[in-house]
Amino acid sequence: MPAYIVFTREETLDPAELKTYGEQVPATRAGHELTALVRYGEFEMLEGDPIEGCVILQFPSFDAAKAWYGSPAYQAAAQHRFAGARYRAFIIQGLG
Repeated sequence: MPAYIVFTREETLDPAELKTYGEQVPATRAGHELTALVRYGEFEMLEGDPIEGCVILQFPSFDAAKAWYGSPAYQAAAQHRFAGARYRAFIIQGLG
C-alpha cells in the first residue's frame, strides 16, 4: 500500500537555511521511489492554526517512506530545514 509523508511549514525562521535545504533535498531522492504530489501550491485553511505551506510525498510503502526520511542524505539536508523553519511532519499509510 502507498504511504505519504506530509510536511506542513508553520513558521519560517531563516530563509537562507530553507534555500540551502531546497538545494540539497533533490539529491536525497537517489535510490528512493517517491513522487511529489503537492509542493507549496495554493491552499485555503479550513480548520486549525494557520500554516505557510505544505508538501506531500508519495512512496510505494510505509517502509519506503521511513527509509527515505531516515536516510543519511535526507537527514543531512533536513538539518537546514530544522534551522530554517518550524514544521510538522508525519508518515501516513494510504489505501491499497
